Amino acid sequence: MRIEVFHDTVYTYATPARAVTQILRLTPRAHDGQFIAKWRLDIDVDGRLHREEDGFGNIVHRLSVDGPIGRLAVQVRGVVETTDTNGVIRGGTEPVPEGVYLRDTDLTRPDEAILRFSRDVTAGATQPLEVAHRLLVAIHREVVFDVVPTHSATTAAESFAMRRGVCQDLTHIFLACARSLGMPARYVSGYFKRVDGVVDQDAGHAWAEAMIEGLGWVGFDPANGISPSDAHVRVAVGLDYLGAAPVRGSRFGGGGEELSVSLTVDQSARQSQS
Repeated sequence: MRIEVFHDTVYTYATPARAVTQILRLTPRAHDGQFIAKWRLDIDVDGRLHREEDGFGNIVHRLSVDGPIGRLAVQVRGVVETTDTNGVIRGGTEPVPEGVYLRDTDLTRPDEAILRFSRDVTAGATQPLEVAHRLLVAIHREVVFDVVPTHSATTAAESFAMRRGVCQDLTHIFLACARSLGMPARYVSGYFKRVDGVVDQDAGHAWAEAMIEGLGWVGFDPANGISPSDAHVRVAVGLDYLGAAPVRGSRFGGGGEELSVSLTVDQSARQSQS
């Protein structure tokens, strides 16, 4: 599939900020099943944009802007050619030992309810792939997708207690469950071409990857109850949302900050030329 992404993130400040610093994880890497046909990241103010690689192998742009800043826009335009690998990730950059992805974080630490749920839904499963798929199906069934009750700092335990959340929350729950069972698992941020024809979206997508013996890293999308397909564009990985967030940053001075996001993910009408 040839997927086209238009992603705009705009900050406005009622009182101009003196300086803004941001970490942008908005640039995907190529791997088997994902070819970056074209990708461009722009900002609409004078600033310093430094590209580097973080400890998880993500492409990161560090943005520094001196004020006064009343408005700052980050714009992504890209085309990615994807093929379905049944969720299996190969040919990627892997600088971190898989054992690192067993670490709990504040957002993914399991409570007793998650520990009990993990044991119950995987009871009798003998193969890692079966364990992961049971978690995928059970979380998708038990936790309702709902944008209202959670926010970026909601933990896996809090979302699971409500049985509600967005893709970020369902992914954190999957990570908490998998790690509690001794399975390395990581957070993935990216984009998803929806099958219902909706192309204008409120935010990017998130899912999980688990280390499966004999296969390597395999994706699991609990928000949709599927393994990632050629409809998924994989951008960044981390221990949780904070390590793979598309945009994180801080400002000095200013006030009345407002954030608006515009995102379109669609299948490109123009096919690649051989």
